[in-house]
Amino acid sequence: MNCPRIAITPGEPAGIGPELCVQLAQQAHACQLVAVADPTLLQDRADRLGLPLRVLPFHATDPAQPAPPGSLYCQNVTLTAPSEPGQLDSANAAYVLGTLREATLGCQAGTFDALVTAPVHKGVINDAGIPFSGHTEFLEAMTGSHKVVMMLATEGLKVALATTHLPLRDVADAITQPLLREIIAVLLQDLQRSFGLRRPRVLVAGLNPHAGESGHMGREEIDTITPVLEEFRANGADLIGPLPADTLFTEHHLRDADAVLAMYHDQGLPVLKYKGFGRAANITLGLPIIRTSVDHGTALDLAGSGQADVGSLQTALQFALDMARHQSGN
Repeated sequence: MNCPRIAITPGEPAGIGPELCVQLAQQAHACQLVAVADPTLLQDRADRLGLPLRVLPFHATDPAQPAPPGSLYCQNVTLTAPSEPGQLDSANAAYVLGTLREATLGCQAGTFDALVTAPVHKGVINDAGIPFSGHTEFLEAMTGSHKVVMMLATEGLKVALATTHLPLRDVADAITQPLLREIIAVLLQDLQRSFGLRRPRVLVAGLNPHAGESGHMGREEIDTITPVLEEFRANGADLIGPLPADTLFTEHHLRDADAVLAMYHDQGLPVLKYKGFGRAANITLGLPIIRTSVDHGTALDLAGSGQADVGSLQTALQFALDMARHQSGN
């Protein structure tokens, strides 16, 4: 893979995504970065920020090559309505989903080696009468994937989640042996395929305080988690746990680990975001395409101000680039 070609969708046009793409375009990259977006939106945001931007037409049949700093290739998807920073308009919901659809189709066709997504606003898409629960679910359905796993990553730490956006009272019932088998299988496969880890070492958190205290604080570790871990260990997997979550995230445990599997959203992500917020990426495992994203939302209050931090988008791009190279064997 001489020059990977990576698609980027700017997300909600009224948010900070378009201007983050403009900021990203000011730098040199070891890939051809292609914004799947309305070029007039990108140019408008560049003008508002006082940054140079030359929008280059994208042709899939041309050889992939990086754009010079201050330039950005663009595959045109036209806005439905004019967009103002910070002002949501449900008329553009179809545009947002159109950019995702075109970028995903490009990945499936082999035109793009990976997809990086800036944040969308779920509420305004639903206000338009379009059922939408998020990027992950959209991509899962569009690619026909059986099971996907959310993993956030920053330098020195990767945290995958057994359950994601559930009320805490529902988490224990959701954690079943079949679910854990699916989650762990996807996690191990993608750590090998996309990160070049031959035998990944994964720390697995227990669900309950002190990992259940030998059944005195809950039996999920005994009845559900441990039997599944033992099945994978019998087949050679390097899984450690279930470990108490309050001590798992210490140097003693993490220094030899490749990833952590947390049982629920707020068990693992507060530590990850404390360590690397603004320099972390959201990675969707289990898709037939590579997809990474930012660790933040649309930040409507910052849109158009020039104060948005491009760090997380840079991190997402770097992970996408690294994953594409591992998958291609380069």
